[in-house]
Amino acid sequence: MVKIIVNGADAILGRLGSFVAKELLKGKSVLLINCEKIIVSGKKVGFVNNIKRKREMGRGSSLKGPKYIRQEDRLVKRIIRGMLPWDRMKGREAYRRLRCEIGSADLKEEELKGLKEFKHRKPRNYTYMNEIVRALK
Repeated sequence: MVKIIVNGADAILGRLGSFVAKELLKGKSVLLINCEKIIVSGKKVGFVNNIKRKREMGRGSSLKGPKYIRQEDRLVKRIIRGMLPWDRMKGREAYRRLRCEIGSADLKEEELKGLKEFKHRKPRNYTYMNEIVRALK
């Protein structure tokens, strides 16, 4: 099984996620590092307010309501799951091959040489994933 290591630092979430989803569907195993440094384009205020408004709508019981992940790596993994065909077996198997880590995951220098990095131009309005998670708490 081919293993791809992807650096998420300063990569746009949608472009990074679509690349990772395609590689997973090809049968490769993907390790995504630096999840806290991934960029989400758009204003943080609108994104966070949208989530908080949805959370307020489900205030009836503590057992119900929309629950949102508050760790960067798990949130990114959940977003990439939305890009996979989750209702089919190939999508579930692809999801099992995905690992997301905060930081560099204690990789060796030989493994870091084959690192895939994304060099996008940063959008005008953007927010880092760790700022979004901090605002959700």
